[in-house]
Amino acid sequence: MQAEQIEIAGFLKQYPPFNALPEPVIDEIACQVEISYFRADSDVFQFGDEIHDLCVIRSGAVEIYRRNGDLYNRLSEGELFGQLSLLMSQRVRLPARTIEDSLIYFIPETLFSSLCERFDSFAYFVEMDDNRLRQAVSSKQESSDLMVSKVTALISRTPVWLDTSTTIRQAAQKMTEEGVSSLLIMQPQRGDDGSAEYTLAGIITDRDLRTRVVATGLDLESPVTQVMTQDPVTLDDDAYAFEAMLTMLRYNLHHLPVLHDDQPVGVLATSDIVRYESQSSLYMVSNIMRQPSVEELARLQPQISACFVRMVSEDANSHMIGSAMSVIGRTFKQRLLELAEEKLGPPPLPYCFLALGSMARDEQLVVTDQDNALILDNSYRPELHGEYFKQLATFVSDGLNRCGYTYCTGKIMATNPEWRKTRQQWEATFADWMDNPLPEALLNCSIFFDLDGVWGKTEWASQLNTFISLRAQRSPKFLASLARNALNRTPPLGFFKNFVMEQDGQHRNSINLKRRGTAPLADLVRVHALAVGSRVQNSFERLDDVVDADILPPGKAADLRDALEFISMVRIRHQAADIEAGREPSNNVKPEKLTDFDRRNLKEAFQVLSNSQRFLKFRYPFSGR
Repeated sequence: MQAEQIEIAGFLKQYPPFNALPEPVIDEIACQVEISYFRADSDVFQFGDEIHDLCVIRSGAVEIYRRNGDLYNRLSEGELFGQLSLLMSQRVRLPARTIEDSLIYFIPETLFSSLCERFDSFAYFVEMDDNRLRQAVSSKQESSDLMVSKVTALISRTPVWLDTSTTIRQAAQKMTEEGVSSLLIMQPQRGDDGSAEYTLAGIITDRDLRTRVVATGLDLESPVTQVMTQDPVTLDDDAYAFEAMLTMLRYNLHHLPVLHDDQPVGVLATSDIVRYESQSSLYMVSNIMRQPSVEELARLQPQISACFVRMVSEDANSHMIGSAMSVIGRTFKQRLLELAEEKLGPPPLPYCFLALGSMARDEQLVVTDQDNALILDNSYRPELHGEYFKQLATFVSDGLNRCGYTYCTGKIMATNPEWRKTRQQWEATFADWMDNPLPEALLNCSIFFDLDGVWGKTEWASQLNTFISLRAQRSPKFLASLARNALNRTPPLGFFKNFVMEQDGQHRNSINLKRRGTAPLADLVRVHALAVGSRVQNSFERLDDVVDADILPPGKAADLRDALEFISMVRIRHQAADIEAGREPSNNVKPEKLTDFDRRNLKEAFQVLSNSQRFLKFRYPFSGR
């Protein structure tokens, strides 16, 4: 090798995904690299250009743009671009332009394809959208058992940190010395015994240094607290690896601090998951975010079913499957909202797009419709802003319908002007429903009180959840009315514990496991959760709060959890079997098609539901006044 090629190889082996390749392979790459110099403010690629090389930034910096001209990302030394265009169509979808004098290595397409085929770690890295973490659900192979692995198994080193007195320069130097892409910032304080203690105040990453310091020209002697992410999302060290992936995916994180007793034990990075999860991954989320149109999003619908079936075959539990499918559903909404704003222009005022029902609870499956709504800024005026949000809601709802999330027959969609309200109007509406719990209001509560912000000012959704929780907990009359309403859907058991089945229609002689099983269970868990002031959405997580509040007889919460899991899994396996057989999946099962084991345990689960509904009458007595 020539001296120049030795220098190229030495550079590449410092950065992912090349640092995971054997040294002879890096030498092979170095011998085929072409080098180009670009002055500042030069186009590397324009939209629609043919592309036949993977690009690695040797020095300088490059900005990546969306088709509409909006900034998508800023990249610096050691980072890649062009991989998505190579993988998809050999046409540039995200234009690239230098922001300073830059040297760029070009790796030929033929070599790029060969590396993808020969090395899984390389393929996984380049197939991951830089702004979205791929969702993965593990196979049962021991080398990649993410479903049963604790998150600590993914952490590769102890956390690197400095305190809040640190300057930006000191933080950058520390990250360079330690060879890390993130740094925790700790707040010093005195313990009760006078000793020094530290609590997590924030986190700063390589990306923060690029976008908040270099790009803005900020003084390097400024305090690091000025550019760090304050109060970052964290995860306890007893969580499972799949929970870490879902958390990083949901909040679009590349670094996730892991805590034990509120003290950091490590920082989980995207690359840690990629390294650990080497056998089986679901790429739905990254695929969704790469699609340039509704038409191409709609083509992904078969892949949703395939992901669902795969998780079932890998023995994922209902919480894992519901969480994964809900994240996929949210991502469809997020991409559609991106496309809507590209088409309609920036929104005239802030808003939050809500997911409702099973998606908000992380309990969505493949048989589902769409339930959504809009929270609008209090400055909203229908005559000024109404047409924009009508068009935005229509674009998203029509797109969801094309992607397999059918229109809600009850019109619980943002296309219905009744469900486009300002923040003040939503609070007034929820207060009225709780103060005047009429049948229609109670029906709405069973839908709208499971809400989650998926786009825009998502903190408004959290504030509404807090409003609901505080007000409901102080309203015994409302809780009693909601409890009575939760009794409307009864389990399908006769007097002698025989199944009571549908008597007419398309699903005659079958049991609807959602309407007669999981839905009434979710209803009664919601009542208990509101009563104890829980602010979480998922039924299993709500049960944890109910257990902590100690309002159920001993063992009853565990019975409820087991009943919900068993009925959910029978429903899930039935839908997966329908998909594999080429049938339209449904919530209806015929008892004679079930095994003796499933029939026997379904009866027991339904009996738990029945007993729990009777307890609702006792726990929340209804006065009728």
